[in-house]
Amino acid sequence: MLAIRTRHRKAATFAAVAVLAGLAAPSLTASPATATTTTNTDYDSTYYKDAIGKTGTSLKSSLHTIISDQTKLSYSAVWDALKATDEDPDNSGNVILLYSGVSRSKSLNGGDTGDWNREHVWAKSHGDFGTSTGPGTDIHHLRPSDVRVNSVRGNKDFDNGGSAVSEGGGSLTDSDSFEPRDAVKGDVARMIFYMAVRYEGGDGFADLEVNGQVDNGSNPYIGKLSVLKAWNEEDPPDAFEEHRNQVAYDDYQHNRNPFVDHPEWVESIW
Repeated sequence: MLAIRTRHRKAATFAAVAVLAGLAAPSLTASPATATTTTNTDYDSTYYKDAIGKTGTSLKSSLHTIISDQTKLSYSAVWDALKATDEDPDNSGNVILLYSGVSRSKSLNGGDTGDWNREHVWAKSHGDFGTSTGPGTDIHHLRPSDVRVNSVRGNKDFDNGGSAVSEGGGSLTDSDSFEPRDAVKGDVARMIFYMAVRYEGGDGFADLEVNGQVDNGSNPYIGKLSVLKAWNEEDPPDAFEEHRNQVAYDDYQHNRNPFVDHPEWVESIW
């Protein structure tokens, strides 16, 4: 397994400031806890150098140019790629399934009950790109998922609420939306934002965009923007997600998901 690169975090600084502020002027009312955003600056002077200091549409445009320089995989090659990117750190013979969190044998990839398959987090019908080389094979949004749980998610947009998905690890669903388990809500959000920046209408594919609604059907949109932004804040990148980004960059597509490295860029753009 590749070593996870050193992450430069703001957590210690923020915590120290918060403690000092609390000693100087205690708050009279409690405020809800918020997750600390982590930032990987390892690539700021190289890979992201043309994006640093920009915001809004300028930042989105720069990131699009940067991450569009990638090696594209065939759909069949995605199987082997996912066995590396999503390998269980405690069992090299298994992968971790996105929605359920279950560790399952790499050899159980397929389409039968009990197998895992290739989940398009940006549902492939939203923009009608199918499994075409490009958005349909981009491992920055393709993840191993239990076949049955994947079927429950279908092509639903993302939102809060619904009934528990059987063996879904805490995921919820209703008629027009899906809510993944808490541990991967930020992962899902950052994959969606990656797709909206990477696929801007070139390469013969639709311009993918995040919007403020659900039930988008076959339109090239996925929602719900406000919910996805909240998930990005509540569930910052962890070691598994960071390692996954590194393996995809080093060994497969040679591009990165910028929102794993800089989750604060979500707010800068949207």
